[in-house]
Amino acid sequence: MLTRYQSFRKFYFKKKSHSETPALHYRRKINLKTPQLKGITLKLRIVTPKKPNSARRPAAKIVLSNKLSVTAHIGGVGHNLRKHSEALICGGGARDLPGVNYSCIRGKYGLGGVLGKLYRRSIYGVKRPDSLKKKLRRKFRKVLA
Repeated sequence: MLTRYQSFRKFYFKKKSHSETPALHYRRKINLKTPQLKGITLKLRIVTPKKPNSARRPAAKIVLSNKLSVTAHIGGVGHNLRKHSEALICGGGARDLPGVNYSCIRGKYGLGGVLGKLYRRSIYGVKRPDSLKKKLRRKFRKVLA
């Protein structure tokens, strides 16, 4: 059985849910979110992860098209991102990097795909190589050629 105050608290003091990617909200009052946003890189830096892990992870400070600046992780091996180049970001950064809640999408705008990637290519912005393409059946070959 609830007490009077517990029932009052249950209906009147609802907790507001907070977003982990607030920069992707482009109209805060009506709570609309975008899946990706374009921005311009201001600074490139190397970030070290939290305690049990040890590495040097690339990250970029990006000013988005909605005038907010965020730090985004650059996934994959190597990158060609430079200062003042365009990048597309989405939510979900590296888990062990503090303050990095966004990640750059490879293969869009100024950030190229990872070279020599054969598996999990969609994450790293790599087109399907000719060696992995399926061959067309014989009756469809003449139509396209």
